[in-house]
Amino acid sequence: MSSPAIHLETVAPRARILASNPAVEKRKPARLDALTGLRCLAALNIVFFHFSNPQSFGWFAPVVNAGFASVSFFILLSGFVLAYNYAGRSREGKLDKGRFWTARVTRLYPIYLVSLVLGFEMLPVEHGAHTHGMFWAGVALTPVLLQGWIPEIATFWNTPAWTMSAEGFFYLLFPWLASWKRAERLTGQLTRMGAVWIIGMIPGLVYMLVRPDGIAHPDRWSWGPWLQALKYTPLPHMASFLFGILLADLDELVGRAARLRLILGIGGMAAIVGILELGSVVPYPILHDSLLMPLFGCVILGLAGTNPLSAFFGLRPLVFVGEASYCLYLLHFNLWNMIHDSHVLERLNLSQFDPWLSYALLIAIAVAALHLIEKPVQRFLRKRMMPAPVPVTS
Repeated sequence: MSSPAIHLETVAPRARILASNPAVEKRKPARLDALTGLRCLAALNIVFFHFSNPQSFGWFAPVVNAGFASVSFFILLSGFVLAYNYAGRSREGKLDKGRFWTARVTRLYPIYLVSLVLGFEMLPVEHGAHTHGMFWAGVALTPVLLQGWIPEIATFWNTPAWTMSAEGFFYLLFPWLASWKRAERLTGQLTRMGAVWIIGMIPGLVYMLVRPDGIAHPDRWSWGPWLQALKYTPLPHMASFLFGILLADLDELVGRAARLRLILGIGGMAAIVGILELGSVVPYPILHDSLLMPLFGCVILGLAGTNPLSAFFGLRPLVFVGEASYCLYLLHFNLWNMIHDSHVLERLNLSQFDPWLSYALLIAIAVAALHLIEKPVQRFLRKRMMPAPVPVTS
C-alpha cells in the first residue's frame, strides 16, 4: 500500500551538492532499480494474499499469509522515496507545494479512476452490504480518496483502494513533514526513528490490551469496527510514512558501496521471514503495520546501495514488472473478479491453468495500463496543469 500506493520515484540529486555549487543545474535523477524490483515481489505477494491458498507456496506460505505487511512496506517506502527526492528542497524552502501536489495527483489519480470504473459492478454488492447512508457516503467519498476515514466503508468499491486515502493524506502533509531539520548526529537520528517506531506500535498494543471488539486472538480473518479502524484508517499508518522520511536522512550517512548495507539488507530480509514464520505467535495487531518497521528500513537501506543483493533485485524482469506495481496493486482486485465472474477461462478451456494464468493476465494488464494509460495521461495532464520550471541560474 508510492499502495499500496505507493510509488518509487527516481532519486534526486542531494541538496548539499547544489548548495555547494549553486551554478550546477539539476541533473536527471538516478534510479533505485533494486527497490523497484522489490516492489514487484511485494505487489505480487498482495495478489497472492488476496487470491491464493498460502499453503500452496510451501515454505513461503507464512510470507503470503502475511501479505498485508507488504502494504505497510509500501507506505514506508513511499515516505522514504519522497523524502529522498524532495526533503532537501523542502528544508530550504524551495519546494513548490502546488507543483508537488499536482505531480502526485497526475501520477496516481488516472489509474485510481480506472480501478473504480472496472469495479462499477461492485456497487450493487456494496448497496446490499451497507445502510442507505453508508452506501451513499461510499459513493461520494471514494472518488475523492476520503473513504478510508470511515472504517465501515474503507474498502468500498475497490478493496485495496483504502490505501489511497492514507497516501493522499500523507502527501498533503509531506511538504511540512519533510521540512523538519535533520538530526546533527547519528544517535539523534536513530533516537527519532526509534521514537516514531514506538509511537507506531501504540495503536496495536492498545488494541491488544483493551480488546474493544472482544476478539481474544485476532488474525487476518477477524472483523470488528475497532480492528477495521486499526487496519484501514490513515492515522495508524502515519508512523510508517514518517519513519520512511527519517530513513532517507539516515540513508545519506551510509556510503552506497558500504558493506554495512549488504549486511542490513540480508539481515532485514532474514529477520522478516523469521518473524512471519512464527505465525500466530506474533500478535496480528502489531504485525499488521508497526512491528516490522525497522526491518523494512534495513531492507531499503540494503537495496539502496551497490552490492550483490541490490544487483539481484535490480534485474530487468523484476524492474519491468515493478514499474507497474501501482497498477497491479490498484487494479488486481476488481480485475480478478471480472476475469472469474465472466468465466472466460472456462469458455476457452483454460481453467486448468488457473490461478497462474490469472496471475499472468493481471501482470500483463497492469503493464499495459502503465504504458497505455498511466504514463500518457500523466504527461497530458502535467503539460496542462504544471507551468514549466524556472531554470537554475548562477
